[in-house]
Amino acid sequence: MEVLPKALEVDEKSPESKDLLPSQTASSLCISSRSESVWTAGPRSNWEIYRKPIVIMSVGGAILLFGVVITCLAYTLKLGEKSLNVLKMIGPAFLSLGLMMMVCGLVWVPIIKKKQKQRQKSVFFQNLKSFFLNR
Repeated sequence: MEVLPKALEVDEKSPESKDLLPSQTASSLCISSRSESVWTAGPRSNWEIYRKPIVIMSVGGAILLFGVVITCLAYTLKLGEKSLNVLKMIGPAFLSLGLMMMVCGLVWVPIIKKKQKQRQKSVFFQNLKSFFLNR
């Protein structure tokens, strides 16, 4: 923890203390993926690169299977009319939500591969430019 000098210490209940504390805005809490590449210079593992699409595809697959099960149960079980109508509405909703998430994850993978190739080219040209400019 940071130790503040005596002159900067303010009672926490006073309104001035709120002004002295560093504000945490949305921009400081949510760091975009573009600025992330500037700060991480080292190579990243495949898990770090493809973690988000894999999680999205896994969750989408689970929701899709849940929708299949609910839809199958709605058409095979002999339930009351009200609960049958609810299952017939909820099942396809989960099916479409799960399918949408799976497709988003599947589309995300080629986009990441393309960005990785662009990043490698960019690093190569940056090194080449710095080589010729530093002579």
